[in-house]
Amino acid sequence: MNEKIWLSSPHMSGNEQSYVKEAFDTNWVAPLGPNVNGFENDLQSYLKEDSHVAALASGTSALHLSLILLGVKYGDEVICQSKTFSASANPIVYQGATPIFVDSERETWNMCPIQLEIAIKDRIAKGKKPKAIIAVHLYGMPYKVDEINKVAQHYNISIIEDSAESLGSHYKGKNCGTFGDLSILSFNGNKIITTSGGGALVAPTVELKNKAVFLATQARDDAPHYLHSEIGYNYRMSNIVAGIGRGQMTILDSHVANRRSNHEFYKNAFKDINEITFLAEPEGYFSNRWLTCILLDSKSTREGLRLALEKENIESRPLWKPMHQQPVFKDSPRYLNGVSDELFEKGLCLPSGSNLTENELNRVVLAINSYFAAC
Repeated sequence: MNEKIWLSSPHMSGNEQSYVKEAFDTNWVAPLGPNVNGFENDLQSYLKEDSHVAALASGTSALHLSLILLGVKYGDEVICQSKTFSASANPIVYQGATPIFVDSERETWNMCPIQLEIAIKDRIAKGKKPKAIIAVHLYGMPYKVDEINKVAQHYNISIIEDSAESLGSHYKGKNCGTFGDLSILSFNGNKIITTSGGGALVAPTVELKNKAVFLATQARDDAPHYLHSEIGYNYRMSNIVAGIGRGQMTILDSHVANRRSNHEFYKNAFKDINEITFLAEPEGYFSNRWLTCILLDSKSTREGLRLALEKENIESRPLWKPMHQQPVFKDSPRYLNGVSDELFEKGLCLPSGSNLTENELNRVVLAINSYFAAC
């Protein structure tokens, strides 16, 4: 059997080991140290816009702390994009709050501004103004920042920008990860860069960043003994993991270029297959193309193609199943227009790693062409 082609595998630069070795050599094997500080500084320099970064254990922990920093408590409601991974919504439940799911629009596949305002008006009419909005840049494509921000500002609701999939993307020349009242990043093993596991919270002020770090390190008060006046969490990134991140930052731009090249390769290869369409990049948008996603003409075509690729030892995956379809959120309020349901039925993610070889890309193309030739 041919060697497995993964959807999005880790891609090392070769520089990571020097930072990790330094951590061992200097005995900085802890959730603090030079690599943590250096990784945060690297991210701040990359994002610009006066960003202040706290390196954490995961993107999920960054979302959880963001909700805490915005004062979300038991009984509150938080609006969340329905078309996303469950980690966007789970921290809402950690806080004892209720997720309110909002559907997507077709141009970017992200939160629909129209449905967002419908949801906010209806929640207010029901006596419960949402405390925050979690908007996601899905698959690296920026959401409609201006439109979403306009609605949020009109109703004075804070935005948590979920940039777990969009480091290296930008909107109107400004980096994703800098649009929210608070923003989060993810460095999971399948992301554009990885620390094996890890994430970050991006804050607009150093005070909020320091508060996040305080909460992420068990909220230990300044005392010679262990004193805690707030509930804290074990959410800080380790110095070893941060060393991997420092090495990864040296090749972030090349990873983005490779993934965008993959997207163009597929787009050109399938231009004559009417059953396949791609998500276009609107004017002013720049997607890192974390994953190249296609839409097929039907659910049966999507599943048939997925199985055909699986038979060739090629990993592909349906688009995220909307949160409003998930059993765990079956009772959550939702404001739908049918877009995310259709995307789930017809959408497929293709192998998109920045380390894909020309031979692997050609294998994917051959398998897809063969499937449609046999139909």
